[in-house]
Amino acid sequence: MRMTKVLLAAAASVALLASPLSAKKIKWKLAETWPSTLTPLASPPAKLAALMKEMSDGEFIIKVEGKEKHKAPLGILDMVKGGQYQMGHSGSYYWKGKDINTVWFTTVPFGMTPSEQYAWFYYGNGIKYMKEVYDKFGVYNYPGGNTGNQMGGWFRKEIKSVADLKGLKMRIPGLAGEVMAKLGVNVTNIPAGELYTALDRGTIDALEWVGPGMDIKMGFNKVAKYYYTGWHEPASEMQFLVNKKAYDKLPKKYQVMLETAMKAASMDMYIENFAQSADAWAKMKKDYPDIQVKTFPKPVMQALKKASDDVYAGYAAKNPKFKEILDDYTAYMKKAREWSMMSQYYYLQTSKELESTK
Repeated sequence: MRMTKVLLAAAASVALLASPLSAKKIKWKLAETWPSTLTPLASPPAKLAALMKEMSDGEFIIKVEGKEKHKAPLGILDMVKGGQYQMGHSGSYYWKGKDINTVWFTTVPFGMTPSEQYAWFYYGNGIKYMKEVYDKFGVYNYPGGNTGNQMGGWFRKEIKSVADLKGLKMRIPGLAGEVMAKLGVNVTNIPAGELYTALDRGTIDALEWVGPGMDIKMGFNKVAKYYYTGWHEPASEMQFLVNKKAYDKLPKKYQVMLETAMKAASMDMYIENFAQSADAWAKMKKDYPDIQVKTFPKPVMQALKKASDDVYAGYAAKNPKFKEILDDYTAYMKKAREWSMMSQYYYLQTSKELESTK
């Protein structure tokens, strides 16, 4: 609640653009991939709706509908494109079957951290590429909230070697799914509401979701005790999709409001998710002593990195736009990573060493 008040105060200057006496009331609908109760993934749409209502003095209303209402969790892009909904909230990499270049706007294996990726979005070429890729769908795409570095997943059995991955049935989306497939994993993509049941019934042997803040609430630890650290989604950005025709009809003041509110709601999701995961991680060993936190052995990580590089090279060889974005993304990450190491990694490393000497 306090964070929402801060966001409203920060956006107050934008609200001055509104003229409620002369404005025509606007009513939009937003469809999200997630159940409406699945926070923090479902938080940005709700915060966006609250901000727009407040800043417009009730003249711009957004009705948010979760997947329990529209029944099409992986159909958000099509629904926004077709005009059933003026807006959507989902993950960009869900549309890689329509255009592989959409993966860049969620996250990619061994890619950027959230800070690096946000810098690429807003001060590099990320947003420019978003517009280019999504133009053919008739929608605008905006960052919609980040989960940070996601965990590598829940496994029924311990992964000791690459051989242990062969034949494994796993839910894992995006390019990471293709990487896993190269190592013999049978990959599938299942909506959030069906994940626990699939793991519990043995339809799948493993899954990755987000991090402790969300995973514990989903109950995965009840059926799979091995919990691996991440490599595949270092900065998973959700997305707001906006129907281009609907957006272009808006008065300029409402366009500015909408973009400001989306950015504020997105940043707040990153903060909310970090706080939830920090709390959950702190309590995990006490409340769930059976969970075994693991890191994939080095030979497995090396195999995953090589498979990732092979996947990138394969798409780059046949898709000029993919290669263009890959080259730009890689160059920006190389530059940004040097500063990440200086500003964060060495500080964290040194702080940990100092704590251990007390």
